[in-house]
Order: sequence, then C-alpha cells, then structure tokens
Amino acid sequence: MSRPFFIVNFIFISLILHIAAFAVGLPGNAEKEAVIITSQSLTADNKKNTAIFEGSVVAKTGGIIMYADKMTVFYDKPESKIKKILAIGNVRVHKKERALFSEEAIYFEDEEKIIFRGNPKAVEGENVITGKQIIFYLKDDSVVVEGSRVILQNKQGLK
Repeated sequence: MSRPFFIVNFIFISLILHIAAFAVGLPGNAEKEAVIITSQSLTADNKKNTAIFEGSVVAKTGGIIMYADKMTVFYDKPESKIKKILAIGNVRVHKKERALFSEEAIYFEDEEKIIFRGNPKAVEGENVITGKQIIFYLKDDSVVVEGSRVILQNKQGLK
C-alpha cells in the first residue's frame, strides 16, 4: 500500500471513529441515543476537538431534529461526548409540535439547554413567541424568553 493512500485512509478512519465516539449526546437524550448528522461537507480538527459541518446540516436524535447552514460540534475526546454545538444560519429545531427558529443557536450538553439568538421565534400550533433571546431547557421542557412578545390564538373567543 502506498504511503499517501495509507495516510488518507488513516485520516478517514480516524475521523469516522471520532464522529462515532462523540455522537452520543444531543438535546433531550436521556438514554444517549446516537446522533446522526448529515451535511454537504465536514471538516474535523482533532487538535481542537471540533467538527465543522457545512451546507444543509441536519442533526437528528430521539425526537429532536436540528437544521442549520453550519454546525460546529465541540467534543471531549477522552469522555467521547459532545460538549457544545454552535449552529449558525437559518437555524430550526423541531420537537414534537414545537418549532424554534433563529439565526444562531448554542446547545450546552451539561446544562441540557439551547440558547437561540438572532430574531428567535418559538411556534407551537398557531401560537408564536418572539424575543431577544429564547432559552429552551430540554430536561424539563421549559422556555425562558427575554424581551418577549407573545401572540396567542384564542379560538374560543370571549364569553
């Protein structure tokens, strides 16, 4: 086997193993299901413990799907787990009937929360919440909105 071919294969196999190793925890993963991330390109930096996914990025796990133009995954190599995910550009997160939209979102594994910034908006049915910042706590399924504006659709009307 030629040396350049061996190096390329070694890098490729190392990359696959690292992705598999850190793909164990994304939002709402009590049982630490696998995370499946697809994108048009992937750049991994083992020295910085990051993986940058670009172009139509989709991350799926359990009942949560996250979309973005670009996602940077920060992982802890010794513990083989995701520490943080920074999603930038056309960010959408779907969980059951709820959808959250923004220009940027940061997921923190240890705190099990996602912070949405850049015109964040939460939608559930016809109800809409906007604000300066929306923090979604996954563990207890709660939301904190800073500078909120709420539009609630009252289908029953006043009695």
